[in-house]
Amino acid sequence: MTLLQRGNGPVTLTAAGQVLLGEGKVALAAVAAAVRRTQRAAHPDPRLVLAIKPGADGGLLPDILAAYRRMPGALPVDVVCSFGERAAMLRDGRADAAMLYGPREDITGFATEELLTEDQVVVLPQGHRLARRETVSLADLRGQTMPRWPHLPADGADGPEVHDAGELMQLIALGQVVAVLPESVRSQLRHDLVCIPVTDAPAITLLLAWPEAATSLAMAKFVQAATERIKVGSSAV
Repeated sequence: MTLLQRGNGPVTLTAAGQVLLGEGKVALAAVAAAVRRTQRAAHPDPRLVLAIKPGADGGLLPDILAAYRRMPGALPVDVVCSFGERAAMLRDGRADAAMLYGPREDITGFATEELLTEDQVVVLPQGHRLARRETVSLADLRGQTMPRWPHLPADGADGPEVHDAGELMQLIALGQVVAVLPESVRSQLRHDLVCIPVTDAPAITLLLAWPEAATSLAMAKFVQAATERIKVGSSAV
């Protein structure tokens, strides 16, 4: 099997070499993640690491953490905030679980539990021409500058890349971008911003994700706590 193509010019990979390179990178990354998880599990003070987007827990996290703490053998939970690296943190072993939004984020290789499905709203500065509307459509937002999110496809957005919630809200307040976000953003809105429902924006689902190959009992209990919290919330509706 030939992996390298040698000629008068630079050495290049054959099709087989390109496949091996790609598969090798995946394998090496998986080994590195396994080593990192093993090291953390062997620590004398083991902890669960949960990666979340700031403010993007749908208001569920306090109850989930409280339910988990009541379980025998529960570990302390370190909540790490990241705007765009949560999936990467799961893949490379820096986190045990993450709250992700589907279908926006790549969940390949993860087991998931649906926590909450939300409609979407557009966040605008108070002086925006659409700010007094009761609802808007995606067509109404055509031509508006939208932010780009780290590690996610641009999907036509041509605004600045945003790395935290404070930066996003500041850019919206300055009239530099508008953003379509889950409806739960209302609870953290600045006084100079407004939310308008976007009638034809697809619903978005908040997921609890963890590696498919995870065998941690503490992680299983955390998933159980999250699942039980969702069942309680559903029965109360």
